[in-house]
Amino acid sequence: MKISTPGRICFFGEHQDYLGLPVIAAAISRRIRIEGEKRQDDQVILHLPDIGQKEEFSLSQSEQYGKSRDYFKSTINVLKRRGHRFTSGFECTIRGNIPINSGTSSSSALIVSWAHFLDLMSENPAHYSPKELGEIANAAEVLEFGEPGGMMDHYSTAIGHVIYLESRPAIHVEALTPRLGTFVLGDSLEPKDTLGILARCRYGMEAVIEKVQQYDSSFSIFTTPAEQTREYGQLLTPDEMSLLIANLEDRDILLEGKELLSQTQSANGNADTDVRFGELLYKHYLNLRDHKRTSTPKIDRMMDAALTAGALGGKINGSGGGGCMFVYAPEKAEEVAEAIEKAGGKSYIITVDEGTRSEA
Repeated sequence: MKISTPGRICFFGEHQDYLGLPVIAAAISRRIRIEGEKRQDDQVILHLPDIGQKEEFSLSQSEQYGKSRDYFKSTINVLKRRGHRFTSGFECTIRGNIPINSGTSSSSALIVSWAHFLDLMSENPAHYSPKELGEIANAAEVLEFGEPGGMMDHYSTAIGHVIYLESRPAIHVEALTPRLGTFVLGDSLEPKDTLGILARCRYGMEAVIEKVQQYDSSFSIFTTPAEQTREYGQLLTPDEMSLLIANLEDRDILLEGKELLSQTQSANGNADTDVRFGELLYKHYLNLRDHKRTSTPKIDRMMDAALTAGALGGKINGSGGGGCMFVYAPEKAEEVAEAIEKAGGKSYIITVDEGTRSEA
């Protein structure tokens, strides 16, 4: 059995899903692949040549976690609770070309692939839908270990293409089908500062919301117009006001982006649509850079170089403080990729791709 699952980039809604706001994400044409077969015993042997590691355990040991993020075991346990039976172990090789620890959801793609593989190799496969596989992967990666995290990574890598995801008042996922052109992903090769960024973008913003709602009980991050924030000038520090305005503006950028991506005319070949899409990405980037402070000087240089070379817009991707950025470059993708490399990044020309799939 051979399964592959894509990484993902976030178009709109970065650092907003944990506030209950929607996101728009896209699967990308870089994937993780699991290829393996059943064994005659109950051993699970996983070869990970990309990182020079190997994991081995028996099915009878799967309920005993040996580390805090024991995802291979936790996925088996989630599926067992759903009634799946495993009477023999597996030997698998896992390879991928998604940048690791860079904000492109390599770990979620891995767990979706593993869940897909295990379902089809169990004694009683359920042939889950991509949406269900995303939910299983989220349960194994996030819920099982009590970690913070939304559904964006798991749904977008499992379902593929472009998705719009709401988490409140209930989970709602919608497939969008724009015909987008080429993107260029740029890895800064800098480690992400996930905890530091979350302290500001999540916990800092949650504190701002609480302070504003104590003053104005009618305030809602979902519906209050951005211009209404002028009323809170005496209540918030300049830094808090900056964060509030950025989140409300990013909320509205997403809504315009959804309308744009939902249009029946293809974005590819439509110059006006391409340009506006790039502008919206860049507006989101400016809020992330200037107000949420998720960018770095190196990523800023990579962005400037890409725009000078012909990209129409782009943004930092993922938690930030390092990691990846991407730009929309339906034309001159090779020139843009070269410019990112000259600025010190590692570049990948990518397109929107389908979700998890069986390849053999």
